[in-house]
Amino acid sequence: MTPDSPAIAPVDPVDAGPTDAMIADVFSRGCTSRQALEAVTGRWGVLTVAGLRDGAVRFNALRRRIDGVSEKMLAQTLQALERDGMVAREVRTTIPPHVEYSLTDLGRRVADRLVGLLDVLEGSVDEVSAAQQRYDARREVS
Repeated sequence: MTPDSPAIAPVDPVDAGPTDAMIADVFSRGCTSRQALEAVTGRWGVLTVAGLRDGAVRFNALRRRIDGVSEKMLAQTLQALERDGMVAREVRTTIPPHVEYSLTDLGRRVADRLVGLLDVLEGSVDEVSAAQQRYDARREVS
């Protein structure tokens, strides 16, 4: 080490590794990952993310795509997903102006995983229906 070289601070063994505050744990109540999971997997989150997977879309077009969602719930869902960095909101300066929503890179990664889940569920409708009928029949007997 020369007199002109910068001093290197000694490494404190206590500070050498990640702290509990730095480690993401979706099972921990206060973890940011849990909050993001709740936004994505909420009643309308999955459908919103999947509905945006094919590209940018205007609010009313997305609302028509997601049958049954109210304007208020879709707006709240989009806001939560935008806050978590999964959805981008872009105001188009056209006449008349309009807003388009699209997925961010993070949103696309999440959507890719969710679409696999949706495919499994849609492909298993007969199996799910049969299970529901068996369950309901058992409940009626009791």
